[in-house]
Amino acid sequence: MHKKTMLASAMALATMTAAQPVAAQESVFVGHLADMSGPTAFVGKMYADGVRDALTYINNTGGIDGTALEFETIDYAYKVPQAIASYKKWKSRNNMVAMQGWGTADTEALISFVAKDKIPVYSASYSGHLTDPMGKNPKTKKPAPYNFFYGASYSDSCRGLVQWAAQDWQEKRGKGKPKFTHIGANHPYPNAPKAACAAYAEELGFEVMAPVVISMKPGDFKAQCLSLKSSATNYGYIGNLGGSVLSLVKSCNTVGTDLQFMANIWGGDRLIFEAAGDGIKDYIFPTMGPFWSDDVAGMALVREISKVSDPAGEQSRVHHYMRGVCSVYYMKEAMLWAKKNGGITGENVRNGMYATKDWVPAGLEGVCLPATWTAEDHRGINQVNIYKGNYNAGDVKIEKVTEVTLERRADWLGF
Repeated sequence: MHKKTMLASAMALATMTAAQPVAAQESVFVGHLADMSGPTAFVGKMYADGVRDALTYINNTGGIDGTALEFETIDYAYKVPQAIASYKKWKSRNNMVAMQGWGTADTEALISFVAKDKIPVYSASYSGHLTDPMGKNPKTKKPAPYNFFYGASYSDSCRGLVQWAAQDWQEKRGKGKPKFTHIGANHPYPNAPKAACAAYAEELGFEVMAPVVISMKPGDFKAQCLSLKSSATNYGYIGNLGGSVLSLVKSCNTVGTDLQFMANIWGGDRLIFEAAGDGIKDYIFPTMGPFWSDDVAGMALVREISKVSDPAGEQSRVHHYMRGVCSVYYMKEAMLWAKKNGGITGENVRNGMYATKDWVPAGLEGVCLPATWTAEDHRGINQVNIYKGNYNAGDVKIEKVTEVTLERRADWLGF
């Protein structure tokens, strides 16, 4: 089949339905796991929109130097068995060369599969466990040579928040040791940074309190808030997202808990503030890029990508959407390198991630932070931008508080 015809065909197939296998190098297949109906769908839908729009936009503008991206999106509802089944189907039937993944539990469950099959996975899990490709750190459970993600790890983000909290405590002239508590479900995603962040908090002089467990689902968390109140926690790291976070904030307001909330990257966005209303004050959260209204060069391309699913250009995207775009565009540039260096195979795409240092995908300057991955260290980004959000009489105000650059300490690799 003629290449131009094949590209148009693959573009038409870039929907929810998988395409049939096609001739090598005329198109390549990328699997896409998303949670659009499970417990993380509150943000999963937005991230998935960014991934799908970016994949389609790449096809609409020439693909990978003429090679189209076939893709299929599967809503696996955050269920690990379904994620593994989808991966195996794509690998055996579609000759998948790369995957855009999602959650921590499924991504960590697939580490050995993707390493054996040499298929790079770009996850939306930022678990620090995915950053040690060679298993150098004794604390690393499994070497993860084919796992990548765009952004600082959950562990590094939490370390950045703890650094900010230590400074905040000093500025407020707090007495004695500040108290730090991890709050979240007993699940791989909230648990990913728990030990690493607690260790660093202790290192900075915090008293680390017993973790407080709350469900990933919305609920009545007054009992947990009373525990936080009785322990006199000063800084609480929230490992959950969406409705669970809203329930926590409202429950703690009800019982009069007075502490500084600090959320993981999925736990803070404009929708949270709009839903929480006046009940949310000085809420701290990290980001890995700009907001929709920010005036940076790369937002011009993001807005064009956004028109794939919003032709009128009226929809305001949250920062989770931009991270989905960045994840796809780092993969795209690695594929461009692979095509020039032996072809778009999984192994070559992986090697393409190591070809450049401190790089930003072309056209996304100011949107994606400069990143460096090496064969020995998959901590692509160690910068954490920290913001504070408030809701005041119908107006959401988000302002940048500080920017933290984490050390690339050997003992933090994979942890």
